[in-house]
Amino acid sequence: MPHHALPWRRRLLFSAACVLLACAHAQAHADTWPAKPIKVVVNFPPGGAADQIARAVSQPLQEALKQPVVIENRAGANGNVGGEAVARAPADGYTLLMSSGGMVSVNPHLYSRMSFDPAKDLVPVAAAARVLVFLVIRPSLPPVNVREFISYAKTNPGKLSYGSPGNGSSPHLAGEMFKSQAGLFALHVPYRGAAPALQDLLAGQIDYAFDPGIGLQQVRAGKLRLLAVGSPHRSPLFPDVPTLDEAGLRGFDADTVFGFYAPAGTPPEVVAQLNAQINRALALPAVKERIASLGGEAVPGSPAEFQRRAAADSQRFGALIRDRKIVAD
Repeated sequence: MPHHALPWRRRLLFSAACVLLACAHAQAHADTWPAKPIKVVVNFPPGGAADQIARAVSQPLQEALKQPVVIENRAGANGNVGGEAVARAPADGYTLLMSSGGMVSVNPHLYSRMSFDPAKDLVPVAAAARVLVFLVIRPSLPPVNVREFISYAKTNPGKLSYGSPGNGSSPHLAGEMFKSQAGLFALHVPYRGAAPALQDLLAGQIDYAFDPGIGLQQVRAGKLRLLAVGSPHRSPLFPDVPTLDEAGLRGFDADTVFGFYAPAGTPPEVVAQLNAQINRALALPAVKERIASLGGEAVPGSPAEFQRRAAADSQRFGALIRDRKIVAD
């Protein structure tokens, strides 16, 4: 045998040994995971839909994994601040992100530059909830249905204002979709989260909003008037309230899917374990009720299904952002 073949074979054996060691290390990690607390970064402020869903799921997740699950709110830049923090975190299964689908499906269309690529730097772990948006107005306004509201807005051009959790947020996109399809003009007022927008709507500082479910208690209390659902389907919570599609805005769909992500490179076995445990949590009556109280619905499924939904949303919202010339703050 030629002596020069030996180094080549040794290199091959060495490479194979390295691959086997890496696989063994990953498997050992998956077998011992979780060995310490898990942090869930919520990239929106406390009190919003993402925060409430994360807290509803974290309790049963903590019990199943037998480790503390700690929530950390890192809001800013329409979810990018928290998203980047998780994208840069070690890919060891101990840092997760709970986000609206918008950070993955919308922000790349909204920001000319992002410090990370959500599609490459994060991996989908599990969808959690399909979150609807509800068209709510301050009750001192005269309209009692969508048709009257559109007519009222058209006869008062530029006089009405609507609030959202920020430029490019799903309630903002719903607001622009509404203006586009209804052919009306109203002033957009961006806030730092859904909760402060709701407070100003209740105080009469703004006239209407597409609420992501946190204002439904105020609807029941008569402090807000619910006109329609910005979803292809009616909400089981308000079966008598029409969708905007039914009210004449054909094909109106502003739903988004909220869910959990991990840093790219997280061991697939860990992602699979997390997916299974989150899906189990979503099947629990208490968790389903909590999500339903926001007007949403639990959507258990595989990471691949979650990724497909995000890709479809990216196409739909990307077209709207280009058409309406929406830009980030």
